[in-house]
Amino acid sequence: MKGIKQEKRVLRFTYLLVMALFFNVAILTPTIDKGAIFIGAIICGLLCYSHFVIRRFYPDGDKFILLFSNILAVIGIAMIYRLDLPISGGSYIAEGTRSFLTAKQIIFFALGMTMFILVVVILPDLKRFSKYKYLYLIITLLFMSMGTFFGKEQFGAKNWVSLFGFGFQPSEFGKIALVAYLASALKDYEKPSEFWIKIGKVIGFRKESSYKYISLIEPAMIMMVSLLFMLAQTDLGSALIFFAIALTMLYIATSNKKYVIIALLLFVVGGVIGYYLFYHVQIRVMIWRNPWKYGYDEGHQLVQSLIAIANGGFFGVGLGNGYPGYIPVVESDFIFAAICEELGLLIGFAVIILNFLLFYRCIRAALYIKDKFSRLLAVGYSTMMVSQTLVIIGGVTGAIPLTGITLPFVSYGGSSMLISYLSLGIIQKISEESSNYE
Repeated sequence: MKGIKQEKRVLRFTYLLVMALFFNVAILTPTIDKGAIFIGAIICGLLCYSHFVIRRFYPDGDKFILLFSNILAVIGIAMIYRLDLPISGGSYIAEGTRSFLTAKQIIFFALGMTMFILVVVILPDLKRFSKYKYLYLIITLLFMSMGTFFGKEQFGAKNWVSLFGFGFQPSEFGKIALVAYLASALKDYEKPSEFWIKIGKVIGFRKESSYKYISLIEPAMIMMVSLLFMLAQTDLGSALIFFAIALTMLYIATSNKKYVIIALLLFVVGGVIGYYLFYHVQIRVMIWRNPWKYGYDEGHQLVQSLIAIANGGFFGVGLGNGYPGYIPVVESDFIFAAICEELGLLIGFAVIILNFLLFYRCIRAALYIKDKFSRLLAVGYSTMMVSQTLVIIGGVTGAIPLTGITLPFVSYGGSSMLISYLSLGIIQKISEESSNYE
């Protein structure tokens, strides 16, 4: 009962947040923008319907997973709507200059929540899916390689593919399959299959306890191939996220610190080799070390981001009073800088805290589930989202070299929104299957 009251309280807060944000956006134009009010009402309807379905028909799981992700999406949509308006520094520029990013993002948001609900409603017990390891392997390699062979270079990375007039990032979909493959491959680490036992005997391993080490060869090779594809596409952000996912899942599956240390050393060696092989990597490191020196060319994006964050201060300059238009690709890679400028570091910290609360609720689902495959899935998808958040915020603030990835649920982008909600849908399903939730 206490949990239901807390959920309702958070839901009411979300409605108030929607009304406050979109009312503020509506009064930015010379006349009140009825479109902003209408979109706010649509979002409230979607939030109410999605929570009602999950709470009414699937009452056992952790409903805060959906609530926290929706709050992040609300902040993102409101900011994208503001970026869509022809406003700069509090001045209304001209009519007819909007690109209608918000309409697309609303569609992605609705599709993402629909996908979330369908995963919970339609999918049977997730344990049944642990046997499709090689299907996940094929899908992983297919999506990881698409950018290398068919991708178009954008902003230094060759990670976008156009299919039937629609552009998407194959690596976003590859992440889903990669986590499923690793979960399926690592779940039987303590009990290797007959195939790996035979391989161990051929190699000369005498102790049966040593056979489990041989079973790690295949997932290690798949990870290496995936990382090589990301390096070939100069998609450094995805490479870092994939490594974080694999490292976390490896430790959860084996509880062996030696594997973690070996993997970290190999990653450092690979990073050094990549630095000397790819000029694009050298440029990113060079900008990170001294962005101000390159503020008029390669470092322009990062410098403008740092200026925007500093200009916003703790409370921000107010919606419509900033200059986010000076930051290239602000609606996706650098939306966090726009949020900090106009809404302040206070809201920026709130976004970070919400991401960690979401991570906590997702990991909580992994703690309560008994099935190892489901536990590894929850850990993998949780790590995927929190590492993506850390990497992009670290890049935008200059803490680490910049990588061109999106902030989950907040940034503009269909691939990211759909994959994020699909991942959470699977975690929600896992939480529903656990019998220990209060």
